[in-house]
Amino acid sequence: MFNIGEFAKHGRVSVRMLRHYDAIGLLRPARVDPVTGYRSYEAGQLSRLNRVIALKDLGFTLHQVQSVLDEQVGAEELRGMLRLRRAELAAALAADARRLAHVEARLRTIESEGTMPADDVVMKSIPAVRVAELTGLAASYEPEDISPVIGPLYDELCRRLTGAGLSFGPGIAYYEDAPGEGEEVVVHAAMTVTGVTGVTGVEGVGGADERYDFAIVDLPAIESAATVVHRGSMDEVMPTVQQLARWIDTNGYRSTGYSRELYLECPEDVGKWVTEIQEPVTRT
Repeated sequence: MFNIGEFAKHGRVSVRMLRHYDAIGLLRPARVDPVTGYRSYEAGQLSRLNRVIALKDLGFTLHQVQSVLDEQVGAEELRGMLRLRRAELAAALAADARRLAHVEARLRTIESEGTMPADDVVMKSIPAVRVAELTGLAASYEPEDISPVIGPLYDELCRRLTGAGLSFGPGIAYYEDAPGEGEEVVVHAAMTVTGVTGVTGVEGVGGADERYDFAIVDLPAIESAATVVHRGSMDEVMPTVQQLARWIDTNGYRSTGYSRELYLECPEDVGKWVTEIQEPVTRT
């Protein structure tokens, strides 16, 4: 079971949206604590959430979405709807193209449900690592809010590291909730560095060092992480992330925070990227 914040992270939606879906009867929690009122969700409910988001992004009203879902529309019929919407979006502004990619990612997530072998998930400890990083603020954890922030951060970080004459290794992205009660997320675009001594910070807090125009941070070890390798663009990471969520729930673990993304291979063709998703977990 996941609390509402954890379920929102795995579904890449806002907590506010989940509360609204509960209020209108579109997606009820699996359990509501009678004393505290806290909502709990099961991993299996990601299936309904994926369909709600895909249909909503196709232009259906929430009332229409509920009617469609009550009629048990399958993935193939959803694909047909998506193709119709694709023709409309192709003639729209560039911003709508990003929205289309989001719709397609949700559909691929629906189609891939239950297809990832359990042995693709590996439990392991992640060692501590020193990184150089730049940070930015995204409006939410949804892919269309993260991608426009993290891409430019990495471009600028690589430029600064090269200018500083430092050798750097694989990139590591990690996230944290921004201060306040909103849905904003602090995005950390980091690259592993070696041979850097002096003042450093800890995860989420950059070290002040006058030699560099970026932060040097020591990311702590993760004692227990559920990991899986994603192959392809990070815009299409949803099926991998949600399969990992199902594995975590099924095997008696619970997430203890945002996952890290270790970029193992990043060729120019983003479709050939190889990324390890590292989610900190504990036994329930």
